[in-house]
Amino acid sequence: MTPKLLPGILAMAIIVVASNILVQHLFGQWLTWGAFTYPFAFLVTDLTNRFYGAPAARRVVWAGFATGVACSLAGTQITGEAGPLVTLRVALASGTAFLAAQMLDVTVFDRMRTGAWWKAPLVSTLLGSSLDTALFFTIAFSATLSFIEPANDVSWAGERLALLGVGPAAPLWVSLAAADWLVKLALALAALVPFRLILARSNAKVA
Repeated sequence: MTPKLLPGILAMAIIVVASNILVQHLFGQWLTWGAFTYPFAFLVTDLTNRFYGAPAARRVVWAGFATGVACSLAGTQITGEAGPLVTLRVALASGTAFLAAQMLDVTVFDRMRTGAWWKAPLVSTLLGSSLDTALFFTIAFSATLSFIEPANDVSWAGERLALLGVGPAAPLWVSLAAADWLVKLALALAALVPFRLILARSNAKVA
């Protein structure tokens, strides 16, 4: 690990740990507090990519993945009222979604790095966030993947309710995914502000 990557690795680790803790606490009916911290992992990846290139960004992603795995393993050993805080399906979903989404972000950002300063971080984050949401909620809660952990009853997630309380009937986990996705889209736009400010502060070329 090179010293120049240490800030990015530490920032990624902090975001992953914080998100793993905050995901245990609800924010309203459809979200957890973790939904508001995890998207900033894309900001860390994109800044690393801009300053040091795609290979360096992938190393930061792998560090975040390792941190996430450690958090999941720890969560499986902590028992709450409904059983382990982290089940096998959730751990698998979290790790798969994080790694796939972050690596997609790195690839898209790298291919768009020569365009206008905002295009690479915005497009890569939107695509990565969308993939992250789709993979996590499908793997963790879809009834079609119940074979992953048959002993883990996630039938509650399949209860059909109005989408986000106002739309057509859909499994509960689809509403959870939709709310999560909307927050990620909003934060992808918001993250352009610190992205630009940090680039300007470092005198990086942004156009």
